[in-house]
Amino acid sequence: MITLKVNGETRSVNVDPQTPLLWVLRDTIGLTGTKYGCGIAFCGACTVHLDGQPTRSCSIAVGDVGESAITTIEAVEGKAAKAVQTAWQNLDVVQCGYCQSGQVMAATALLAGNAKPTDADIDAAMTNICRCATYQRIRAAIHEAARLMEI
Repeated sequence: MITLKVNGETRSVNVDPQTPLLWVLRDTIGLTGTKYGCGIAFCGACTVHLDGQPTRSCSIAVGDVGESAITTIEAVEGKAAKAVQTAWQNLDVVQCGYCQSGQVMAATALLAGNAKPTDADIDAAMTNICRCATYQRIRAAIHEAARLMEI
């Protein structure tokens, strides 16, 4: 039995410790907002926060999570998260939407640590892949979110 802190709740799961965190979140706990993309930590569709840091959940074994607090798209909150979600809606960032939960998680972590990112900061932090190529809208939305955080 493995005990996890997920979205502020303690959850006990009976899974192999080598099971990727993504599958435990989606299949065992039922939090399907985190998406499966590539399975090799490349695309970022599976991004969650571990102690506030963006982490590719497809490539971390649930047994390696330890005491870290896991936050998924279903529970991300705070000033940066609210600003990102508002900017995403205001600028109509989403096209197909599949990668967007991972994009929002990555953008929220970026703004939580850097309230005024430059384009270079955004490029360095936002390594998630978007098949619809909404990168310009994502960058604009992160700048908009930064502006919203100042209000």
